[in-house]
Amino acid sequence: MPRRSVMFTPGDRPEMMRKAPGAGADVIVFDLEDAVAPERKAEAREAIRSVLTDPEFDPDCEVCVRVNPAGVTADDDLRGIADGMDSVNSIMLPKTGSSGDVETLSRLLSEHDCEVPILSLVETARGVLNAAEIGAEPAADALVFGAEDLSADIGATRTDEGTEVLYAREHVVLAASATGVDAIDTVYTDFGDTEGLTEETEFAIQLGYDGKMAIHPAQVLPINDAFTPDPERIEWAEAVLSAKAEADADGRGVFRVDGEMIDAPLIAQAERILEYADATERQSP
Repeated sequence: MPRRSVMFTPGDRPEMMRKAPGAGADVIVFDLEDAVAPERKAEAREAIRSVLTDPEFDPDCEVCVRVNPAGVTADDDLRGIADGMDSVNSIMLPKTGSSGDVETLSRLLSEHDCEVPILSLVETARGVLNAAEIGAEPAADALVFGAEDLSADIGATRTDEGTEVLYAREHVVLAASATGVDAIDTVYTDFGDTEGLTEETEFAIQLGYDGKMAIHPAQVLPINDAFTPDPERIEWAEAVLSAKAEADADGRGVFRVDGEMIDAPLIAQAERILEYADATERQSP
């Protein structure tokens, strides 16, 4: 399933976590890291465990938990929510600096009998420079770009244009593409500015990102809408895959659609378009 929108919910707010699936995000992330004060970590683990083990909690989306950086605290997080891990589809790892961080978390997950993919949050200079090796780690399933923490790490000044993080933003999406994992774009911090969010999401799509993080339910619909293919693109994708099926039946490796020579990258593009269109259709009332 596509990860167009990845929405965070504080892990110490059980009432918000129970409501989170109603926002329509492809992925909901119960956060044990930045959204929870250090003295409330244990309380948040219990709250997440309670929600995950509630028989009435049956969301139609990917459920992810953001643990604390790999190490003792991450292990404490996993121990604290262990009873609810059957309801978890993925784990997000913040401050991922190397493939070793992913490997460590993967080992901890195995120790807790949990085999789920890891969404690696790349938000430091070290993480950005090592993005390709992080994406290549077998347990990694996405590279998630964090511009705010990266700016703090390198001492950059955040601007509306985002030129100070543009190289890193492009580097992460290239690394994701090279290693065959999803690329999820950074948050847009002004959740009241829908127009700005839409513009930034459209730019992320131009860069090649597969989805974008959200910090408020109001951001989900604009993000999903931006990633929804136009009817013309859907029609083109359907034509490509239909022609491919005919070519496969005839034993032809090369074929045309409306005069355009179709090759493997265009076939992959068509499949991606229909996958996103299908996600939109499933969430329509």
